Amino acid sequence: MENSIQFVPVGDCGVLAVCGDAIDEAVNARVMALDRAVQDARLPGVTETVPTYAALLVCYDPLQTDPDTLTPALQRLAGELTRAQNPAAAGRLVEVPVCYGGAYGPDLAFVARHAGMTEQQVIAAHCGRDYRIFMLGFLPGFPYLGGLDERLFCPRLQTPRTRIPAGSVGIGGEQTGIYPLDSPGGWQLIGRTPLRLFTPASGGQLPYAAGDRIRFVPITPEQFRAIEARQGGGV
Repeated sequence: MENSIQFVPVGDCGVLAVCGDAIDEAVNARVMALDRAVQDARLPGVTETVPTYAALLVCYDPLQTDPDTLTPALQRLAGELTRAQNPAAAGRLVEVPVCYGGAYGPDLAFVARHAGMTEQQVIAAHCGRDYRIFMLGFLPGFPYLGGLDERLFCPRLQTPRTRIPAGSVGIGGEQTGIYPLDSPGGWQLIGRTPLRLFTPASGGQLPYAAGDRIRFVPITPEQFRAIEARQGGGV
């Protein structure tokens, strides 16, 4: 496994472990396995790790270590990884309720036309599989999800919206994801969850992490409002 990982210095306080060049579960599994190994090893000077689709950024304090010291340590950890540590099937399964279409998903009709499907078929396809969280980014807690049904691939908006409501579920290209906060964005919106996925008052805690899986569960507008009310307001 270690032969497939390349280590590249980044700036003056990072080393990038490149595990591949594609959106692929096996590649992402190596990223997550190495991320856990680095965190468990508590290497001197390491301040943070940032897993992405196909690479792991290891940040360090340049007053405590440097690439010449850190890279061999990372190579050793990579060499100790085994296929038994492959986390492709690991991670929690998090269910996310979603109200599809209407005011909650204004682009559902477009996605259905683009796919040559009915809106109900789009909803069934979107809810019909579990999605691996390949990485978090763009916004705090925004999950980039892999495994979208190919029939639902669709282009982003030509002109992004200036405000997308928190909880919106969208499709952009070959990916689907959830906007945890109000934000500009260019993805096609097909639904919205009433769950509060990210609140600064909670210390930034999230109900999921990179490597977990998300399952979307369709709900009615009435169920949306009930869940929203139990949380004390809108998302």
